[in-house]
Amino acid sequence: MTQTPPAPQAEPELAGVRNFRDLGGLPAADGRHVRPGVLFRSGHLAHATEADAAFLASLGLHTIFDFRNAADIALEGPDVALPGVRNVNLPLSDPADGGEFWRMVRDGDLATLRSVLGEGRAADRMAASYRKIVTTRTAEHGRVVRALAEGDVPALMHCAAGKDRAGLSVAVTLLALGVPRDVIEADYLESNAPHRRYRVRRDAEVSAEVSELLSPLFEARASYLDAAFAAIGEVWGSTDRYLAEGLGLTPPMRVALQERLLG
Repeated sequence: MTQTPPAPQAEPELAGVRNFRDLGGLPAADGRHVRPGVLFRSGHLAHATEADAAFLASLGLHTIFDFRNAADIALEGPDVALPGVRNVNLPLSDPADGGEFWRMVRDGDLATLRSVLGEGRAADRMAASYRKIVTTRTAEHGRVVRALAEGDVPALMHCAAGKDRAGLSVAVTLLALGVPRDVIEADYLESNAPHRRYRVRRDAEVSAEVSELLSPLFEARASYLDAAFAAIGEVWGSTDRYLAEGLGLTPPMRVALQERLLG
């Protein structure tokens, strides 16, 4: 008998937290679905209002995984403190890693932006970084999925915008749950919704051409996630080998993960 997926919960309107969503309802292994209220994703929580914090506290979170690096935290601030929640900072490489690069994004003139980002270079940089993160940050991703399997739920994963580093970490987790790749991609692309987008701050004027040059850095593109999936295939040959050999997720751990997060 076909299972009816859980009814999606209304998405809350958070004033200071962008790109928040509950992954509940996504179809996964054996006709099951991700349970509502166990796995969330968002942008950073540093600017959460008092009402936002109250909502987040109401979720009963066990763990928040923060994939920002020290430069991100210095720029945006630490996450709002939530009572009884364990905060785990696992810095992952920013796709636009480096303070000098971000200074160029914020302050660079048109000629500089053209030379660094033009003619497909920005999109190529993003795709290459996705490949690098998924192949070299296996220890961090393994720690996340094993923690979830051991019961560190409900959990929220975030980075700065909730798009790239959190997007990959969510994708890896969903792969372990048996969520089809096209469903993972559809959720990833939700980060492009106008109310979810990270707002870039620039000291110089933003013209139409500047916006076009910067857009690959701030968009979720299927080609980026495809690059990560392709890298998994090239290095490990299959998703199962990636999860087992790359992340150290044993078959019993994978069963435990699915039992905790699926229903």
